[in-house]
Formats: sequence, C-alpha cells, structure tokens
Amino acid sequence: MSTTFMTEPIARASPRFKARVAGVLYLIAGSGGGFAEVFVRGRVFVRGDAAATAANILAHESLYRLGGAADLIALACDTALALIFYELLKPVNRSLSLLAAFFRLMHVAILATITLNHFAPLVFLGGSHDLSAFSAAQLQAQTLVSLRLHALGYNICLVFFGFTCLLLGYLIFRSTFLPRFLGVLMAIAGVGYLINSFVHFLAPAFGAYVFRYLLVPCGIGEFVLIVWLLVFGVNAERWKLLLEHLSRKLIFHFLPIVRTGAPSGFYVNLVLPALMIAGLALSLRNQGTLQVQE
Repeated sequence: MSTTFMTEPIARASPRFKARVAGVLYLIAGSGGGFAEVFVRGRVFVRGDAAATAANILAHESLYRLGGAADLIALACDTALALIFYELLKPVNRSLSLLAAFFRLMHVAILATITLNHFAPLVFLGGSHDLSAFSAAQLQAQTLVSLRLHALGYNICLVFFGFTCLLLGYLIFRSTFLPRFLGVLMAIAGVGYLINSFVHFLAPAFGAYVFRYLLVPCGIGEFVLIVWLLVFGVNAERWKLLLEHLSRKLIFHFLPIVRTGAPSGFYVNLVLPALMIAGLALSLRNQGTLQVQE
C-alpha cells in the first residue's frame, strides 16, 4: 500500500472533519499516555526502594502490561496527529507546519524507544533461566534502573513535544480559522514542557517541585484545544479562504517566469534534466516493446 494511497483520503477530507478526528486522536493519546504515566508507573514506582518497586510490579502485573499497551496506542494516535495537524495548519505556513510534524514524530520515536524500558522489568522479574546468574537483589535493582531510565527518556521526548506545542501555538495564533487564545495556551504549554525538561536535566533536585506548578498550565492548554476541536472544529470557510490565498501566492510566484520568460539557468537546471529523464523513460519503454516483439 503506497503512502499516497493512505494520505489522499486525509487530504480530501473537510477541514472540520479533520479537526474532529484530531480531537478524538488527541484525547485518546492524552488519556493513554496519562494513564500509563500516572496510574501505572506512578503507582508501582517507589523512589529508592528496588524491592518494593519490584513487588508492586509483580502484584499488579496485568495493570503494568496494560500501561505499556496504552503507551503504544497513544503513540499510534500521536503519529496520525502529526499528519492531520500538518494538513490543517499548512495554509498558515507550510514549512512551520511540517517542522511541527517532524518535532512530533521525534517525540513519538523517542517515546516508542523508551517503552522498551517499561517492559524490561517484566523480563528481569519473570524468573527466566537465562537470568539465573543474577541474584534477586540485582534483578530488582535492574528493574528500578529501567524505570529511572524511562523517566529520563520521557523528559527528553518532552523537549521535542514542547517545541511541537510552541509551533502549533504560533500557527493557531496566526490562523483565522481557530481562536487566538488557543494558540496562546498551546504556546504556554510548550514553554512549560521545555522548562520542566531542562530543570530535570540541569537541577534534578527541583524537578518534581517545578513539575507540580507546570502541570496545570500545560494540561489546560492541551485540554482546551481538544475540547475545541471536538465541539467546534475549525471555521471551514476561513480555512478554505486561507488555502486559496496560499494557492494564489504560489501561482503569482511563478507568473513572472511565464510572463517575462525564464532565465537560461531555469532551462539548464530544470527543463533540460526533465527532458532527459522523459527521453530516457521513452527509450526504456521502446526497448521493452522491441524485446516483446522479438
């Protein structure tokens, strides 16, 4: 199945439908990620106590596995969100919309990688014969280290997510089809995520303290955007007008070449290579026809 085949239905869908799909996916991604982080890892992890952490994981193994699955579902939704937000916001600024999608995909890639650290304790505590050389205390310590590494990786991926939120905030603020206050709230959320991550990196002793105060503004921005997308979507008429304006800008960008004649470099760098490729394709086709006839 080609990429074009998969993305064409999204491109053809109405902007209001895209916005509502984005709201549903954002809600699933936020709920899944929040459930895994707060109600699963937050429940089993005991700071500085490897034995208690291991005991909690084994006592709630089904819940722990469900948390990992929720993370993966959230990541799948986030991947689709990168494309849908690009489609929605490209009339504002195509390059920045694409950059926001790239940052979101980086966030997804890092989070997918560290999900391995979520499942690793189940291997360490599974009683496999391959791990018989390690003592129970060593395996419990490995479990605690895996969760600590997951937390570190989570703060790394939030750097890229913070830049995503900043770019989305700017694009929403500049758009005419979504209210500006949503852009302001998303930009505040992006700054909050960035501050949280870099405080954890540079002054880890204050990380948990700072996060308590940043959690509310970050969560408000995303929650309000989700509700708006689900209930109101976007102003489809204004979105189409902005898209038409972008199309006209592209046309007028190339009109001088059509009216005044392209410079010689245009033919050398673009037209001649295109003709050469077309000629080569025709030659290969003719050769294939001759071979069939023979």
